[in-house]
Amino acid sequence: MWFKAVFMIFASLCQGITYSPIKPPSYPLAVRSPYLSAWIPGNSVASLGSSRAQFWAGNDLIWTVSARVDGVAWNLFGVKLPLAGTQSGTVTKAAYTSTHSIFTVEAGARTFTLDFFSPVSPKNYLRQSLPFSYLTVTLAAGDSSSVQIYSDIDHSWVGQTNDVSWNYSSTNTTGVFEITGLDAATYSENANGQALWGSAVYATRPPTGGSLSTAAGPSASVRQSFISNGTLSDTHAEWTSTSVVGFSHDLGTTAEEVAVTFAVGHVREESINYFGAAQTGYYRAQYPNILDAVSYFLDDYSDANEESTTFDSLIQSTGVSSYGSNYSDILALSVRQVYGGIEITIPNDSLDTSNTRAFIKEISSDGNINTVDVIFATFPIFYLLSPDYIKLLLDPILEYTGSSAYNQPYAVHEIGANYPNATGHPSTGEEMPIEESGNIILLTHAYQLASGKTDLATTYASQLSQYASYLYESGLYPTSQLSLNDALGELANQTNLAVKAAVALASYGSITNNETYTSYGESFATKIWSDLGTADGTHFLIQYGIQPWFLVFNHYPDLLFDLGLFDEAYNATAKFYPTVRQQAGVPLDGALGWGQTNWQSFVAATVEGDAREVFIADLHAYLANGLNGAPFSDRYWVVDSGDYVAGESYSFRARPTLGSHFALAALSGKDIWG
Repeated sequence: MWFKAVFMIFASLCQGITYSPIKPPSYPLAVRSPYLSAWIPGNSVASLGSSRAQFWAGNDLIWTVSARVDGVAWNLFGVKLPLAGTQSGTVTKAAYTSTHSIFTVEAGARTFTLDFFSPVSPKNYLRQSLPFSYLTVTLAAGDSSSVQIYSDIDHSWVGQTNDVSWNYSSTNTTGVFEITGLDAATYSENANGQALWGSAVYATRPPTGGSLSTAAGPSASVRQSFISNGTLSDTHAEWTSTSVVGFSHDLGTTAEEVAVTFAVGHVREESINYFGAAQTGYYRAQYPNILDAVSYFLDDYSDANEESTTFDSLIQSTGVSSYGSNYSDILALSVRQVYGGIEITIPNDSLDTSNTRAFIKEISSDGNINTVDVIFATFPIFYLLSPDYIKLLLDPILEYTGSSAYNQPYAVHEIGANYPNATGHPSTGEEMPIEESGNIILLTHAYQLASGKTDLATTYASQLSQYASYLYESGLYPTSQLSLNDALGELANQTNLAVKAAVALASYGSITNNETYTSYGESFATKIWSDLGTADGTHFLIQYGIQPWFLVFNHYPDLLFDLGLFDEAYNATAKFYPTVRQQAGVPLDGALGWGQTNWQSFVAATVEGDAREVFIADLHAYLANGLNGAPFSDRYWVVDSGDYVAGESYSFRARPTLGSHFALAALSGKDIWG
C-alpha cells in the first residue's frame, strides 16, 4: 500500500509534463570536464523545485534557483529544504538537445524557463576549454509583475565541507564568487572523484534595466533575505559548513520577456600532471585569470548559443538521416557526456598553444588517464565531428611510449592509473598488448582518413611499425590476456582480439601503402572466419573452438575503412544476433546477462535489416524506460538477474565512451562539423 501511494503521488506530479524528445535517465546540466559534471535524474524533474543537482557519481551538489513574483517566493530548482512561505513551481516541459537541457516552470502568474547550456564546440579550442557552463533563467512575457530571480551554490562543488575559503570580485557589471578548497594536495580527488584543488566559480551580470545584489553566508539567512525583500544584503560573512554564495537579480515590474544568465564552473590552473610538468586549460593563453576568463565566457554567450543551434540541428539531422528519430535521441544525449570527459590543455609554464594536448578520464570505471581502449570506444564521434581530437589524445600516449620510460614492444594501456596524473603506466597495471597495439594503429588510420593528414603516422612511424610487427607475430593466436572487456578476465585465443589484430594489420598496410601487411590482415581474417573463431559460419565464438557465442565488434573499423576483410561475417551475423536477443537487448556473449551500448552500437553499424533495428530499438528503449537515474550508463542488464531487472543500468555511469554511439552515423560522413 505504501509503494502504491508513493507511486500515485509521483504519477500525479508527472501529469502534464511534456518530455522532448524523451525523458532520459539523467539530464546534463553543467557538463564540461570530469570535475564540472552536474546532472539531474530524469525521474526528479517532476519535483524540480526540490530536487538537487548531482555530481556524476551521484552525490548532491547545492545549486538552487528561486523566483519572487509580486512578493511571493517560488522554488524553481534545487531547494530541498524550502523555507516557510515559499512554494514550488510546476514543471510543464522538459527537453534536451545535444548542448541544452531546458525546463519550463510555472510560478504563479508567470512562467520561467531554465536553460542549462554546456557548449560543445569541438574545433574552437578556446570555447571548448573554458571550464564553465551557462544557466539562463528566462521570464516569459505575461501579466505585469514585480519579479526577482535568485540563485546560489555552496562548497559541495569543491568536494570539501570545512576547509574552504571564498572570494568575491567584480569587473564592470560582472560579479564573481570563487569557492576554494584548502589544505588539499594538487591533483588529488575525494572518494566521489571530485577535484580537491582548484575553485568553484559562480558569476552573473544584470540584464539591461535590472539590478544585482549579492551575499555570502548561512543558506537560511541568505535565502530568507531574498524571500522577504527580493534583494540581498551585499554582505559576505565568514564561511561555515552551511554557507552559500548567492545572487539576486531585480527585474523590476515588467510584462516583457527578460533573461538572466549565470556561469558556473570549476577552475584548476594546474589541470594535469603531465610527467611532472603542469598542463593548464587552453583558454589561459588568452584569459589567464578567473575574472577575465569568466567575463569573456559571459560575453561569448550569444555567439556560443548561436553556434549551438547549428550544432544541435546537425546532430539531430545526422541521427535522423542515419537511422531515424530514435537514433537521433541517442546521439543528442551522448554528446555532452563525451566532450565533458575531455580537457584541452597547453603547458602551464609557456601557455604555448602550438603544444596542445587532450586528456580523457575513464570516468566511473578505472579512473585512468588516456586509456587507449577508451579512446578507441569513443573514436566514431571524433571521426564524424572532430578528427583532430584523436591526435590530441594520442600524442601524450605516444610521446610516453616513445621515450626511455617505456620499453615494451607493444602499446601501453594508459599513461596513468589516476586522472589527472599522467605519470606513466604502473608496473602492476593492466596489460592488454594486442588490444592496445591494434587500437593505436586503428586510431591513427581513423585520424588520417577523417582529417586527410598524415602527421600522426609520420611522427610515430617507428612505433606503429613496431606494433604492427608485434600483431603479426602474436595476434592470430593470442596468449592468455585481457581485452578491453576486462570483466571477462584473461583468456587465450580470444576471437575478438584476433579480429582486432587482423583489421589493424590491414589498416597498417593501408596507412603505409605496404601490401605485405594488407595481405597479413587478409590472411588472418580468412583463418578466423572460415575456421578458428566461428561455429558453422553463423556467428563468432568467444574463444577458438569454445562456446559461447560472442558479440564481436572489432571488425567495425574494417567496414568504416572499407578494408573488405569480413564481408561474409556481416551478413551471417545479421541473421544470428536477433535469434539471441534477450528481454532488453543482445548481451555481450551467450553466458552473460548484461550488454554494453558501445559494442552494440559498433555491431549495429556492421549489420543491416532486422538486426540493426533490434540494436537501435533496444538501445532507445533502455534510454527511455524510466528505470534509471545515473548519467547514461553504457552497461545494462538485458535479462532479469537477482536484484536487477532487464533494462536497469549496471555499474558504469557518465563515461565518455558514448562516442561509440556514433558508429553508424560515421559510415555516412567524416569531419562534418565546421
